[in-house]
Amino acid sequence: MTSGFQNADRYEQLMGRWSRRLAPSLIRFGGLGEGDRVLDMGCGTGSLTFALPAFANVASATGIDLTESYIAAARARSTDARFTFDVGDACALPYPDSSFDRAFSLLVLHFIPETRRAVEEMRRVVRPGGTITAAVWDGYGGQPFARILWDIAGVLDPTLQRPLFRPLNGPGEMEKLWLDLGLRDVEQVSLLTHMEFQSFEDYWAPFASGEGPHGQYVVKLPDEKREILREHVRRAYIANRPDGPRSMVAVAWACRGTVPD
Repeated sequence: MTSGFQNADRYEQLMGRWSRRLAPSLIRFGGLGEGDRVLDMGCGTGSLTFALPAFANVASATGIDLTESYIAAARARSTDARFTFDVGDACALPYPDSSFDRAFSLLVLHFIPETRRAVEEMRRVVRPGGTITAAVWDGYGGQPFARILWDIAGVLDPTLQRPLFRPLNGPGEMEKLWLDLGLRDVEQVSLLTHMEFQSFEDYWAPFASGEGPHGQYVVKLPDEKREILREHVRRAYIANRPDGPRSMVAVAWACRGTVPD
């Protein structure tokens, strides 16, 4: 939606493949019932929406995202008449009050500058008694794949402001916002998955594509500095072993709460 996210194919390589892994865990945590009307806010290419039927026979699912290419990719993939994908702003959702039974947001809130407004909008469009569930990456402690890049870049350029903390991705920040907005039965947990890369090139290619904040930083470097960064990151990935598969943990904060009657 923001921060350099613009190309659906590149997004799939950078993050979509991991969103698909995390989506089932977030759905289990948030809960899902038969006949639910579900909003997938910041749906990207539809990872969470497409995972819903494995958990319940929902009445409908509406995905919304600001990036048109992501919505086009989701529409092209969808074969379920219950699914709708809209281009729109999370901070001004184009839906009436109480339109949904549940709202989910998977790995997008920390990229929205007006985070509080986006959660207020989810609260508005979910009926009383419905639930709001979201997840954001723990960028500081739970993303080794990104810390490798940013920590090495920070050593090479001491003036770099590493984007390790974003809205809601510090301990307890989601829970506090949910409570501030009057939601009840609020709970925040951490969800763990793995990012598995087949080679250094599989790991590096998404950065080199220019997608997202990581890619935007890499491609804007002068050629010589980019090559120096790449070589240092390659050494960190290799870690004194032959190039090949590597598995890295990835941790997200997740929070859910119920809209009061």
